[in-house]
Amino acid sequence: MSDNREGSLEAPTRHALDWQNDAFYDEPQLFEELERVFDICHGCRRCFNLCNSFPTLFDAVDASDSMEVDTVPKPVYWDVVDNCYLCDMCYMSKCPYVPPHEWNVDFPHLMLRAKAARFRKQGAPLRDRVLSATDTVGRLAGIPVVVQAVNASNRSAAGRALLESTLGVHRDAVIPEYHANTARKRLRSRRNAAGATATPTAYTRGKVLLYVTCYGNRNLPSMNEDLVAVFEHNGVPVAVAEKEVCCGMPKLELGDLEAVAKAKEINIPVLADWVERGWDIVTPIPSCTLMFKQELPLMFPHDAAVLKVRDAMYDPFEYLMLRHKDGQLRTDFARSLGKVSYQVPCHLRVQNIGLKTRDALQLVPGTSVDVIERCSGHDGTYAVKKEFHAIARKIARPVVNKVEQSKADHFISDCPMAAAHIAAGLDAQAGEHPMGLLRQAYGI
Repeated sequence: MSDNREGSLEAPTRHALDWQNDAFYDEPQLFEELERVFDICHGCRRCFNLCNSFPTLFDAVDASDSMEVDTVPKPVYWDVVDNCYLCDMCYMSKCPYVPPHEWNVDFPHLMLRAKAARFRKQGAPLRDRVLSATDTVGRLAGIPVVVQAVNASNRSAAGRALLESTLGVHRDAVIPEYHANTARKRLRSRRNAAGATATPTAYTRGKVLLYVTCYGNRNLPSMNEDLVAVFEHNGVPVAVAEKEVCCGMPKLELGDLEAVAKAKEINIPVLADWVERGWDIVTPIPSCTLMFKQELPLMFPHDAAVLKVRDAMYDPFEYLMLRHKDGQLRTDFARSLGKVSYQVPCHLRVQNIGLKTRDALQLVPGTSVDVIERCSGHDGTYAVKKEFHAIARKIARPVVNKVEQSKADHFISDCPMAAAHIAAGLDAQAGEHPMGLLRQAYGI
């Protein structure tokens, strides 16, 4: 293989996923590509300190008969696949061989292909199907009266031991509470709202549709309430769509691409209609934003409605800072925030929008933000699984150490699941969402 690195300094080019082609799922072709890419990774090893996929691969190579990929047992390939949670950081920040390089390495999407091929052939264990069925689980767990029992069980040692023995959910993993009074119920008055329009800018249309997200709806509705309060304080009307389902990211991580397509068929027509009516879209969870900005467009590159939603989708702090760029963000803050320790989620980093959360919070007088650009180790459902929880805690340890060393007044992450996972390793400090912190600064 020639070491022709021409083009490696160009911006990465992401190829569309050919997931509707039968060859995508062909096992001999898949393993040929896995061996090719693993051999390149073995010769490079720049990603040794990202997720556990790479140490798993490199240790297997070093222990093999030839100390090369060709003698690594094929079952180990699946161990590498299972340790990849599609954070995209190897592709975006480490790998010198991503396209347009001739070697055309896209490690995360190769892992996704492997997950999809296995799912089509074998399905998935009950635990994985349950954890990825966020709408169904949330709807059942959020039933009034039932919700108190579910939350109480999830807080008890006996309940967690049962959950571990039956579903393989680690007893020490952080599990969020469920709420019967969901965000969509709390924001019911904004459903189908016509809404006035704030001053349009060169970058924004001045009114936003809030894609609530399944986590923001049933697990942390206050996050959406904070977002609405901040946006409306800045004169930006907020509406909630008449219908939404999970963005599909949990099913993507499972390799269930048909389920992702089904969710897309529900969400995209609704969201595209709002875009056509002149609304921008924001979501409070980076993974959901990324799903609409990147993964769905790569799965459906010729779907005009998908591309229309992609172009109107914003991270909320990205949106606020675009408003600020045109002098349309209020800076009459009522209180300072002191020192803030901020973990930047991987799925936010790969959006390539810069550190907009930091920039917004640093507009608050008397506020400094210490940025931590390291993985939390939570990564979707990875950290709650019995077999991966200890690894997830190890991945989180450098972040925990930095937060503790910072002696900050607040610890935040745009991903509430990441914040809770990291906070579980802290002595006393809880994780907060930055939108709630900005609301505090405004005093609203």
